[in-house]
Amino acid sequence: MKGAEAVVECLLEQGVDTIFGYPGGMILPLYDALYGEKRIRHILTTHEQNAAHAADGYARATGKVGVCIATSGPGATNLVTGIATAFMDSIPLVAITGQVDTALLGRDAFQEMDILDVTMPVTKHNFKVKEPKKLIPAIREAFHIARTGRPGPVLVDVPRDVFLAEIGFQPVGPAENQKKHGGPDADFLICAAEAAEVIRLAKKPVIIAGGGVVSAGAGIELRAFAEKFNLPVANTLMGIGAFPRSHPQALGFAGMHGKKAANNAIAAADLVIAVGSRFGDRQTGNLDKYTTDTKFIHIDIDPAEIDKNISSSIGLAGDMKVILSLLMKREPQNALGGWWKLIRSWQEQYAYDYHVTCLTVPWAMHHIATATAGKPFAFATDVGQHQMWAALHLRVENPRTWITSGGLGTMGFGLPAAMGAQVAFGSSRRVIHIAGDGGIKMTGNEYYTIARLKLPVISIIVNNTSLGMIRQLQKVMYKERYMACEFDYSMDFVAYAKSFGIEATAVSTQEGFAEAFAEAAAAKGPRVIVMNIHRSFVEPMIKGGAKINEFVEFK
Repeated sequence: MKGAEAVVECLLEQGVDTIFGYPGGMILPLYDALYGEKRIRHILTTHEQNAAHAADGYARATGKVGVCIATSGPGATNLVTGIATAFMDSIPLVAITGQVDTALLGRDAFQEMDILDVTMPVTKHNFKVKEPKKLIPAIREAFHIARTGRPGPVLVDVPRDVFLAEIGFQPVGPAENQKKHGGPDADFLICAAEAAEVIRLAKKPVIIAGGGVVSAGAGIELRAFAEKFNLPVANTLMGIGAFPRSHPQALGFAGMHGKKAANNAIAAADLVIAVGSRFGDRQTGNLDKYTTDTKFIHIDIDPAEIDKNISSSIGLAGDMKVILSLLMKREPQNALGGWWKLIRSWQEQYAYDYHVTCLTVPWAMHHIATATAGKPFAFATDVGQHQMWAALHLRVENPRTWITSGGLGTMGFGLPAAMGAQVAFGSSRRVIHIAGDGGIKMTGNEYYTIARLKLPVISIIVNNTSLGMIRQLQKVMYKERYMACEFDYSMDFVAYAKSFGIEATAVSTQEGFAEAFAEAAAAKGPRVIVMNIHRSFVEPMIKGGAKINEFVEFK
């Protein structure tokens, strides 16, 4: 069969049922091979960047490898932001790009681009297939690399003539697609036993759950571990949903804009147990102050993360489920009653007061949390103030129901990622998308695809006529010298949504929002709610160069 036809067979072999893409000349052989193929759904996006974000959202929602395809040159380069977003958040993704014929490589042919060198810093691995016989091994290896160990994106660049070449295809079974790994060695077991003893004797321990818990599917094991040792559990931005927010041991979101009680607990802890978290700068604040008088146990699938940002007392690199099971072989010594009493006092002292009269984003997020409690919803955000408000005030209970750009902070991520997640969930779960008026201008064109496919995404646009987070940083760090962040021309987002055929409404009161959200939740198709609000600032916020519990006081 032709190389392109073999690629389709290989995709089916890998369990692919959905592809997001945009056609062009050099990728057309693959599109031709997909013609009439009913087992793989191709979703045409409005832009290649959105195809990558949609595949990313699909992967976050399912745990499967997301797949996107694009042509050479600008098609491939338009994928880069989406690939980099997946790379920073360790999301399994395979991007297949067309390339000019092998005879034209290096000759500056029309739409030629060395996409391997372009994407090398933001992929887990990438391939350029110059020989037909290497095409299928490269595709299979790309999926294996993307999904195993620390997940990440892989790019496969295929010249058009390789797609068109005749090749032999030998299918492989599931067993041949998997590579087996041995169990922990003796040194690792000794290290795990040492870590268990440190946990057992700690007087003020706290867990920080990161996105690695979600990737590893280790939410049940984390909960059992936390409950056995009576440990408080904070989460990073990427770790939201890894531990149920309603659990009595949950402290919620911690970090630069984290809850004060959660940040105080981390600052006061004598032991921090980081599970699937890389100690990013938005999580730690000032590293020197963060590590003072604190022991660390760092559990991560990637050995390169151990000691990279924090010099850990004990580093455990490997399968998280195995590690947590080893740690649970000991019995706790300390009941931690005094520690919990202190934490409860902080939670009571810093409890958020939702009894306000005007429409605010925290109030709206709290309303959504109450209205969706116990119901099958997921949440996808863009990047900015609304993202932090959502992280602070929504109550996410389950893994893979919180979809956000953490590492790269990609504005425009939210809408196409929500679309990809909604495609993945189908009718089993509805996606609520939250964006700012800045980010929605970047990728709002994907409303077209959402409307065309009748995807029941509820999209909430926080319209404060500004780049809110930029404005907040300029207030705190640049003496309120507001530059290029306030919009003097307000866009009609309701008319914009309606132009795609999506019902939309604008609200400016609590009553209006509650009514609009109830109507959107009852509707079967997509809905847009535009929140017209006054400019304000996200609180809490850590001071620059400060300890994690030293906060900015807004006036």
